[in-house]
Amino acid sequence: MSLLDYEKRFLTLRLNRRGGKKSPHKVAMLQAVMDLIESGQITNNRIYFDENLKRHFTERFQALKSHSDHNNPHLPFFHLHSEGFWHHKVRPGQQEIYQQLTTATSPGVINAHIDYAFLDDELFELLGNRIARELLKSALLTSLDEKAIRDLLQPERGGWDWLECEFLVNDYVTMLEKHLVGAAYSKAAHRRALQPRLNSRSEGSIEYKHQNVSAVFLELGLPYIPGYKPAFNYQQQLKQVVLSYLAGHQKVVDDVNLVADKVAEEPDHSDRAWDSVFDPEPPERIPHVAENRPSYLAKRIDFSERERRNRQLGERAEEFVLRLEKQRLTAQGRPDLAADVEWSSKERGDGLGFDIRSFDSTGDQERFLEVKATNSGKYLPFFISENERAFSNDYSDAFRLYRVYEFTTAPRFFILPGAIEQHVHLLPQNYRARF
Repeated sequence: MSLLDYEKRFLTLRLNRRGGKKSPHKVAMLQAVMDLIESGQITNNRIYFDENLKRHFTERFQALKSHSDHNNPHLPFFHLHSEGFWHHKVRPGQQEIYQQLTTATSPGVINAHIDYAFLDDELFELLGNRIARELLKSALLTSLDEKAIRDLLQPERGGWDWLECEFLVNDYVTMLEKHLVGAAYSKAAHRRALQPRLNSRSEGSIEYKHQNVSAVFLELGLPYIPGYKPAFNYQQQLKQVVLSYLAGHQKVVDDVNLVADKVAEEPDHSDRAWDSVFDPEPPERIPHVAENRPSYLAKRIDFSERERRNRQLGERAEEFVLRLEKQRLTAQGRPDLAADVEWSSKERGDGLGFDIRSFDSTGDQERFLEVKATNSGKYLPFFISENERAFSNDYSDAFRLYRVYEFTTAPRFFILPGAIEQHVHLLPQNYRARF
């Protein structure tokens, strides 16, 4: 759901009435949670019924209550689950009893049966943003008209507002899904269709903002649209809009990842010539790519299936490079060397530190080629093993890393010669555990 969807939900909370007055309990509880998120006391999507929460609830409740209201924080902590965005993590072994509960008659009921509460992932991301929090705080107390909403969401110095960013991110994901399955689409047509929904933005401004979205996707380890080169000087708000969108569209994350790793059983690239697929310009170094990702981005991905697809994609790409290497040597007048090019990872097994043994055009020096493939763009990070890193250092004169990108749709590749760490930032991914 979008920010305005949650704004409407907060406006229409189902509140108890007593003597013609609405009970403030749910409002006070949500205000208390937002206070704790804003102060950094809640940093992940778990809301515990502890003394800190009760204290903040009491502060908010005292400002809203009438003489007939009682300070019972256990009641909204329980009954907020009826709103659809507040959920309970039931304690082990208590599910059957919990299902029979219609209310929490005391704090002890919460402590006995509920471990913690949690919000929709999308809502939790939204509450991490100051502008979104202010809108939702206002929604808890009063109804805003469209102009007031726009005024509240408008950032300083004429930057893109939250709603514009939501429209843009939704449009970007639509194009990304089309790109990954090879469907035709026009970036220019998408920009023109988007313009009426934005605040008089030029096509150039929209295009650059799409490049910003590519950068955010890249930082999250997700595929991006290759035609929108990542631009990293984006508003922090844009990243928060992307995170809230992905939190509310987890199936999109699953589908994008699976399609990005998918490769046709027999991709036919036999007609590709070296000059048509070789990219002489490797990526320039980009700012440090953040590796921290919200937990919901990994909740439903089938990693065993993804690993299998990665292996399949890698094997097809190695076969592609093998053919191109033979083509290169033959074109250089050395068909004898072309005949001796070896698919080493297939013939001798993994763990060598390279995939293909080839030669330079003179035949005086072997070349050791490591192939890394993706269906996404050239800037997408890749994994390199310690063995491959060490081999690239030990045999730096002969080592070449072939990065194949957009493999299934329109394969291209660039070459990184020598030690890998000369060209990329190496970030630790796992550890060796020993006893």
